[in-house]
Formats: sequence, C-alpha cells, structure tokens
Amino acid sequence: MNIQRIGVVGSGTMGGAIAHLAALSGFQVILCDVADAFLNKARQRMETLMDKSVEKGKMTADQKAEVLSRIVFTTRLEDLKPVQVVIEAIIENLEAKKELFHQLDELLPPDVLIASNTSSMSVTVLAEATKRQHLVAGMHFFNPPQVMKLVEVVRGFKTGDDTVRQLKELAIRFGKDPIEVKKDSPGFIVNRVMIPQFIEAIRLVEEGVASPEDVDKAIVLGLNYPMGPFTLQDFAGVDIGLNVMDYFYEEFKDDRFAAPLSLRRLVRAGRLGKKTGAGWYDYNK
Repeated sequence: MNIQRIGVVGSGTMGGAIAHLAALSGFQVILCDVADAFLNKARQRMETLMDKSVEKGKMTADQKAEVLSRIVFTTRLEDLKPVQVVIEAIIENLEAKKELFHQLDELLPPDVLIASNTSSMSVTVLAEATKRQHLVAGMHFFNPPQVMKLVEVVRGFKTGDDTVRQLKELAIRFGKDPIEVKKDSPGFIVNRVMIPQFIEAIRLVEEGVASPEDVDKAIVLGLNYPMGPFTLQDFAGVDIGLNVMDYFYEEFKDDRFAAPLSLRRLVRAGRLGKKTGAGWYDYNK
C-alpha cells in the first residue's frame, strides 16, 4: 500500500502533534476530534511551534502555510474514509478506545490500517473490537512527537507481519526510528521500564530519604537522564502516570506496580502537573 493520507483521531497534546508531524513529513492529514474548540487549540499549537521555526530561520512563512494546507480539521469521523492509515490518540481509557475502534471498523474501507498511540493498553483487546484484527497494531509515539525519535510498533495477538512492516516504514518516513514490540505486554518496553522507576522515586520521598528536587538532581547528574522522574511526571501528566500504574497492577497483580498513596493524593487534589499549574512542583510560584 502506498500510504499518502493519514487520519488522526484525537487532537490533544499527542494527537495534534502526530498530525502536525505527518503534515511536516509531506502527508495529507485528516485530524478529527469531537469539538471544534479542541481542533482550534491543536491548530494554535501547530502555528505557535512553526512561528518559532520561522523566527529562527528554520522554516519560511510559505512553508508554514503549506504544512497547514495539508491538514483537514473535522469533527466528522466519516471524513476519514479516504485515508490509508488511522492513528488513534484519544484519552487512555480502554472502553472509550474500544468503542472508537468499533466505529472506525464499521466506517473505514476494509484495507485501512488502524493504529493506537496508547502508551500501555492492550492492542489485542482494541483489535478485538474490529473485524480486521490483522490490520490493527500499536504505534506509540513519545512526547513531543515532532522531536522524539522513537516509535514503538506493537503487535497484537493477531497483528499481521505486513501491518508491522508498513507501520515501521511509515515511522521511518516520519523521520523516526521504530522498534518492534513482539508481544502485547502492558507498557510495552519504555513504560514497562519507566513506571517502576517513578514508583521507586516516589517511595524514596515518602520514606524521607530525599526530596523530589534532590531525587531529580541525582537522576539527571548520576544517570545522565535529560530530566528527573518528578519533573518528567509533571511534564507528562501526573494523572496519566497513576492511570498506567493502576492498569499495570490490574494486569500483573504485582505489588511492584502499586501506585504510592502520595501520588494518588496529588491527583485527588487536582495537581496533575504542568497542565494544571502544579503537580509534584508548583509552577504558579
């Protein structure tokens, strides 16, 4: 299949950025969400990012306009019919994703690939909501997709070899470096390693061993990570981390994935990270 048109469902932080990445890579893109307000915010984020590139001389105003011209913003799932691949990037809620996959399966031509940007949930379960399980896979981008090089291409139980090949080739056309996750295991590779690190960092603070600031400094300077675990949780969304931990615990029934109580308290208090102005750190000060 010669993939030229990409559909993206969900215009939030990840979905909007994936659509932007696809347009920057020369693809025709249809970005779909439930309300124009969400789509307008996604377009504003794209324009702000490209305006900075224009100021730095990395892009011309004409190139910016050309990229935006490749994107159709719509609230109608029906508008996705011309695409060859749809990438789902809605909220990390399994039931919501299953319902969307069922709708897409009923709507799209039978040869269209459907990929999920889920960071942890079962691709097999999502595929079972369709009649095209061999054409369903995970395609997990990392935030921000325009910058981060890695894409995890994840096999569901019935994902076809050709589907994996096509999605890996698509990631390369996006300028990314894909890896194949051969088994549908919660969290895939990166989150399977990262989430226990988050939990252990929080436990260090709960036990009074060190402050969040010093844990972050230790990890950045001692392990050469670009940011520490508390800064990263705030950047990604504290609530998303909690959701992933709860999902891991439900799947594995293993206490090493049990979410620390202090994390749950933060979420209950509405301190969800930078997006709300406060998480482990207070960004309003």
